[in-house]
Amino acid sequence: MVERLRYSIAFTVLLWASGASFAASIPPPADPFVVVLGIAQDGGVPQAGCRKECCASGIRRLVSSLALVDPQTGERWLFDATPDFPEQLRRLDSIEAPLLARWLTGVFVSHAHIGHYTGLMFLGREVMGTSGVPVFALPRMYDFLNKNGPWDQLVRLGNISLVRLEAGVPVRLNERLAVTPILVPHRDEYSETAGFRIQGPQKAVLFIPDIDKWERWDRRIEQFVAGVDAAYIDGTFFADGEIPGRNMSEIPHPFIEETMLRLKDLPAEQKARVHFIHLNHTNPALVSGGSARQAIERAGYHVAEELERFGL
Repeated sequence: MVERLRYSIAFTVLLWASGASFAASIPPPADPFVVVLGIAQDGGVPQAGCRKECCASGIRRLVSSLALVDPQTGERWLFDATPDFPEQLRRLDSIEAPLLARWLTGVFVSHAHIGHYTGLMFLGREVMGTSGVPVFALPRMYDFLNKNGPWDQLVRLGNISLVRLEAGVPVRLNERLAVTPILVPHRDEYSETAGFRIQGPQKAVLFIPDIDKWERWDRRIEQFVAGVDAAYIDGTFFADGEIPGRNMSEIPHPFIEETMLRLKDLPAEQKARVHFIHLNHTNPALVSGGSARQAIERAGYHVAEELERFGL
């Protein structure tokens, strides 16, 4: 009996020691990261009704969206809920990370244009039937979702829980992450428009998929680029005249050519932080290796790529 007890104690000590050694060998939790889930303008690529070469080329791109993932806590947030929500969620589910949840911790909505909020419909009882998913929005966007069908049904049924944001006021997501909404000028028919600054433990990312023109903003994009480590910004159109027969002032965005000219005096390492996103189906920069893409890269900038990650 005594001998058995000795063996038992010895085994317990050995097991404890092995466990301690094993625990010591486990690497520390991975850093949070941002992953690009889509790079196209609201209509995606190919776009409905388009029979031009740009949509017949076989190129397919999902609508502009980012996800923020914290592997340590298993939390994940979407920035904009797009019409491509089902496929983007599948892509997010496929990401391997310790403890990664298979649900959404929250959704940040930039504004009330179809490519940025309509994916919320998949949270309703007809599809996922979620419970209390936090949806973060500035005041007009908050009221739009709260007072207009079918979005108000998501609120009434408890599929989503609206969280009112205030421009310039950071939201603490957990001990390592914070998000600050930034008010930007855009065609604000139903809501104001937000960009977002995502702050991690070591690095920060800027996300401004839609803005009218940089000069219409009371802030300077140069300062924002200087203050982050990566900037995913509006690259809807490459140049004026991209849509023949259409007055492009009706759909104002900073042309990529304009943005590159505006930022030309930035240091090279700051230019390299810029990733153009939210590209229209007509944008020649969608073509990898094409002349527009080459011009962007020669100037020191980037076009965002789906599933690229940026560690925070």
